[in-house]
Amino acid sequence: MGALALVVTIATTAVFTLLGLLYVSRQQQDLEHYTTSRNSANTRAMVATMVASSMGAWILFSPPEAASAMGGLSALVGYALASSLAVAFFAILGPRLRHLMPQGHSLTEYARHRYGKPMYWLTEGVTLLYMFVYLAAELTAIAKALQLLADVPLGATALVIMVAVLIYTLYGGLSASIYTDHLQFFVVLPLLFVAFVAAVVTLGGWGAATEPVVQATPGLTSLGNPDGQKFGLTLVIAIVAAEIFNQGNWQRIYAAKSNRVVRAAFFGAAFLFILPMVVIAGLLGLFATQFGIAGDTAYFELLQQLQAPGWLLAMVMVLAVSLVMSSMDTLLNGMASLFAQDVLQLNAKTSGKTTLNLSRLLMVVAALPAVWIASKGYSVLYIFLFADLVCAGAVFPLLLGLYSRRISGSNALVSSLLGIAAGALFFPRPDFSPLIEGLPGGGDLLLSFGGALLVSAVVSLVWNEVAFLTGTTARFDFKRLQAVQVYGDSSEPVDVQTPLTLS
Repeated sequence: MGALALVVTIATTAVFTLLGLLYVSRQQQDLEHYTTSRNSANTRAMVATMVASSMGAWILFSPPEAASAMGGLSALVGYALASSLAVAFFAILGPRLRHLMPQGHSLTEYARHRYGKPMYWLTEGVTLLYMFVYLAAELTAIAKALQLLADVPLGATALVIMVAVLIYTLYGGLSASIYTDHLQFFVVLPLLFVAFVAAVVTLGGWGAATEPVVQATPGLTSLGNPDGQKFGLTLVIAIVAAEIFNQGNWQRIYAAKSNRVVRAAFFGAAFLFILPMVVIAGLLGLFATQFGIAGDTAYFELLQQLQAPGWLLAMVMVLAVSLVMSSMDTLLNGMASLFAQDVLQLNAKTSGKTTLNLSRLLMVVAALPAVWIASKGYSVLYIFLFADLVCAGAVFPLLLGLYSRRISGSNALVSSLLGIAAGALFFPRPDFSPLIEGLPGGGDLLLSFGGALLVSAVVSLVWNEVAFLTGTTARFDFKRLQAVQVYGDSSEPVDVQTPLTLS
């Protein structure tokens, strides 16, 4: 089975890589098009890329774990709402940023021009931390999945997939990612549906799949489960806050043809596809509990318990590889975009070609430790939660500047740091025991994330009002954001590319 798994993995990655390369070979690349593909994607392309890039391999691990071990159906509903809201919020925030900074590229660039360098570097650090942890988690997840299903070495899976993704990502940039997302969308949707139906049929039908769970552990199937509700609310705060710092989302905001496309695509992707997909994936974990199976590998252990036929295992491998490639190219592209901004920030006279090559090189440098982490099989859950906490502490002051003229850079920075510090007081140790012994609520993730968000919000709003009453802060002129220009070579104008319609 191991040989078959490697063949399926290599074949799947090769197909997407080849198609991605063929697509971008017909396009002229420059720094602007590589990182932004501005105003190029229509609604269909945007829906496809948002669903595919948002639904990584985590969907086969985390929702089943939530349903089987973290509170059952109520936790799963919270997970689905968190995942969909994380995308839906961009339908509101995206048009606002496009209006204020029409030639912009990212939230970090907005932070620099709106708040100054200290807040810019904090935003940059938080964004890169979150995206790198996400990348390592995705690669680790697919490596563990193939090891469990077919005893494929962790390092072999990680290396094959990373090399394939890097090949077309380094060459094609964002347009290659959007195009391959479009293809992966039409692979992932039917395969996830088939995987779900196959599990139900193999278990003997819907009644046979659900009744043993209801009888053995009725709390898992109750929406009133307090533990599940608490976990779901924690996820809403953590996931929504964290995804605000995902540069891949902001790249797609600017890649959309218009604000109308942004609103239609992000709302559509969130509620028509992402929400039901997370529920379907999570139910697979719920089915597994009748066999005493729980945890992040619940679905894959269920496949083993049911002695799934070879064709189904091969299909699940294609599904998992497609999911991880669609999210990984988004993360790598996002980091390359940020690296390009950093290069230009350090030396504005650097040519577009040099900046592009440097950002590609830094992308490879960032990919190497992710492969190493995946090859070791380390759990990145704790680091993931910490990255989410930092995002929760910084998100409100950062976004407040999109709507308030009064909030200053010092306000945003101090409020964010205080929010992060407040959340850290309740954050657990790696063994999930309280960080501070004797502190009421210590180790409680909901208090940690909620405290980070609440403290930063209250401090920034109170500071805002005090500054207004005392007249100590000048009102920011939003027109300054409109001065941000597209990337261009110092000697050549930026080339405007043909719109990406994917029709």
